Amino acid sequence: MTTLSHLECSRCHKRYDPGQVLNLCECGGPLLVRYDLDKARQNWSREWLMRAPSTMWRYAPVLPVSKPEAMISLGEGFTPLVRTKRLGAQLGCSQLWVKDEGLNPTGSFKARGLSCAISMCVELGVRKVAVPSAGNAAGAMAAYAAAAGLEAHIFMPRDVPQSNYIECKSFGAKVTLVDGLISDCGRIVGERKQAEGWFEVSTLKEPYRIEGKKTMGYEVAEQFRWELPDVIFYPTGGGVGLIGMWKAFEEMEALGWISSKRPKMIAVQVEGCRPVVRAYEQGKDVSEFWQNAHTVASGLRVPKPLGDFLILDAVRKSAGCAIAVSDDDMMTAGVQLATAEGMFVAPEGAACVAALRQLLQNGFLKPDERIVIYNTGSGLKYLEAYSTRFPRYGGTDGDKLGGLITPR
Repeated sequence: MTTLSHLECSRCHKRYDPGQVLNLCECGGPLLVRYDLDKARQNWSREWLMRAPSTMWRYAPVLPVSKPEAMISLGEGFTPLVRTKRLGAQLGCSQLWVKDEGLNPTGSFKARGLSCAISMCVELGVRKVAVPSAGNAAGAMAAYAAAAGLEAHIFMPRDVPQSNYIECKSFGAKVTLVDGLISDCGRIVGERKQAEGWFEVSTLKEPYRIEGKKTMGYEVAEQFRWELPDVIFYPTGGGVGLIGMWKAFEEMEALGWISSKRPKMIAVQVEGCRPVVRAYEQGKDVSEFWQNAHTVASGLRVPKPLGDFLILDAVRKSAGCAIAVSDDDMMTAGVQLATAEGMFVAPEGAACVAALRQLLQNGFLKPDERIVIYNTGSGLKYLEAYSTRFPRYGGTDGDKLGGLITPR
């Protein structure tokens, strides 16, 4: 199973022994899981994967769970990497793929992180968990907590997509809707967790969600036969998937599975909430809180990511960039992708299509580079957002059929 060695602070590099229930380092920095990669290299190989399960747990030696009975899985991971030739031709690039995380359990990439985090809660004896969420992380936590028999407490902005609220309630979670943003939800969890006995599983405020999400990096390497793409577009709210993939690339190089080559990492945000883009453009190492954050892409409405310094570090070291798009361009791109390829993606994934168009037009990217877009969720969870692109149901013009259809 795991080759877990220790936990290490991403800021001050203090080491912590495994087997403890920990959130942040005492300095306030996010904790990262470290492995004995020399041991893993001796006892594990890429050939072993031919006999491994078709889930993210195929990479178990570099995941933190040590007790098989603690593993809570709903079949997450190993999602399709789809060649999108027609969309590529429309945008002006010859090698375009979409990694479709919308086919995970609960319809988003959040299933990876919460599978790992809830499994570690089971292993460490945690019985109550709490999370602030823009929507999809809440649904994933509620599902995995239900599968594990844990008590789940969820705090979401009142205007989250209806699908997120309904799924959380269906999974038996205790849901509180908050008049505010995810940052307001996080403040409530922080204020109440000690008195309530909750273990907080907020983005990067515990060490294990990033471990599940890093498997997106292992998978794209495996699916490309251990040669990484030239460019990766990642929709960046909390940015843990991007941070996790960058960590995965470092681990795989240490294992001898890939070379030192890295993709350009492109962090994609929206004009109504672009703290990482602003910090990137200003040459800063950390972002500042984005006031009055607004966008229809709920997963991108994160005013200040805790791991902003890690996101910016990966973007700069990879010679990538951070870029923002408008809500209108994002939703138009989502419809374009659906029409061209039959893939109905979350607005967050669609933002990457709009960003790709910009970076091809301004010459930052070359038409022949191998490009991967990460779609982080299913468009079916965002019908309210997509309904704005079409007239309401009615009339006789079939091309105008759209929106949220209600019985008459």
